[in-house]
Amino acid sequence: MNTLSFTFCFAAWLINGILVTFLADNQVFSWTSVEIGWLIGIPVLTGAIFRLPVGILTDKLGGKPVFVALLLMCAVPMYLLSYANGFWSYALCSLGFGIIGASFAVGIAFTSIWFPKEKQGIALGIFGAGNAGAAITTLVGPKLLYYLTDGKTNLDGWRDMPRIYAAFLVLMAIVFYFATKNKKPASSTKNLAGMLQPLKSIRVWRFGLYYFLVFGCFVAFAGWLVPYYTNVYTLDLATAGFLASCFSLPSGVIRAFGGWLSDKFGARKVMYWVLGSSVFFSAALIIPKMDIYASGKGIMAKSPGVVTGVTSSYIEVEGVKYPFNAKTDELATVDDGFHVFPVKETWQQAIVKKGDIVKKQQLIAEGKTHIFFQANLWIFSIIAIIIGSIWGIGKAAVYKHIPDYFPEEVGVVGGMVGVLGGLGGFFCPIIFGYLLAGTGLWSSCWILMLFLSAVCLIWMHRVVQKMADKATPQLVNKFEKQ
Repeated sequence: MNTLSFTFCFAAWLINGILVTFLADNQVFSWTSVEIGWLIGIPVLTGAIFRLPVGILTDKLGGKPVFVALLLMCAVPMYLLSYANGFWSYALCSLGFGIIGASFAVGIAFTSIWFPKEKQGIALGIFGAGNAGAAITTLVGPKLLYYLTDGKTNLDGWRDMPRIYAAFLVLMAIVFYFATKNKKPASSTKNLAGMLQPLKSIRVWRFGLYYFLVFGCFVAFAGWLVPYYTNVYTLDLATAGFLASCFSLPSGVIRAFGGWLSDKFGARKVMYWVLGSSVFFSAALIIPKMDIYASGKGIMAKSPGVVTGVTSSYIEVEGVKYPFNAKTDELATVDDGFHVFPVKETWQQAIVKKGDIVKKQQLIAEGKTHIFFQANLWIFSIIAIIIGSIWGIGKAAVYKHIPDYFPEEVGVVGGMVGVLGGLGGFFCPIIFGYLLAGTGLWSSCWILMLFLSAVCLIWMHRVVQKMADKATPQLVNKFEKQ
């Protein structure tokens, strides 16, 4: 029930990615690109911020009343969204229904309390598979809007979409109320200060950084990949949306597998693999699609003299011929083929003419190099799907850590970690935009991924090293004396 409810919540949480784009593209509202960015980001921001207080309430009251109240409360602004007639009314409704993103903190705490420690990974992984709700909205949303607007002939029909989503939230609240039983952790008797005590631990913030990467960046790319595909690969919006869904859906579903791996091999080992793989694949995606012309290997005169002939294939200096490669058109249609690695062509171009006097070691033909890197669409898409799936495994591994270290404060700690992850989903697209403006390269977003992945990996490895040193001081001293 937690997983089903979270799937509905996640689908509703990210509705603006589809709906705002539809309204702007069809000029229902004359929103600027900045306003569109804010409307898409506002629900992500509020959903992140409210995860901590909602997590605290779950630890205090239990998951059943909090989940039901959250579903009913967010259904109201979702329904009111159908009456929005401008930026501010739409933004206020988005602020309201965006709180549904905090359902993650409820579900994590309410799922964790029902299972023993050795089953926490798979249980939380199955719950986290509700992230697939993002792909459901991405896939179903455009078709639903097309149907509701009668093939875009009645654009005001968009207003039925938030009403349908609100109805599903209410229906889910009713089902959840009658199908679940409440349960509270032992920490429910603590006061607020006692419940917040774990947040003083640096471990919580380290887990939060991990989640900033594996969840926040996942949410960011779920939206960012659509313009990425349309700009870099000139795909139409429908195809770009489909490929973006291919990134989102496996990442959500595979989370359960990540939980199983964390139970079987340990969350730390899984995170080593996740972060290491994230570094590798991010580095692979940094190289942009490019078409470069540069200086290459030229030809110099071996002895002084007068140029006695210049043809398309050689230069002659007083009887000595210097053959060179002429430019061909072999790369003229290179983008039509399939290329994994860069393709290059080198040639020389004469810079002297008949009758010129040249000196020894004088350059008589300059070298030219043409390098083309296709950044093939299908290779890029496959790697993007792989890295999204890796992050899906990482999401489960991060939350496997929490009940291990904070078994009675899963709501509070999970809420705080979720806040940091959600903030990643809000801030990363903004950073992506600045990187794009500064470098002019769409692939610059992967530079940030490489940096974050490396920081997380190094920090985790240093912590593990310190733990090992502390556990085996005599062995460390022995090594130092060698």
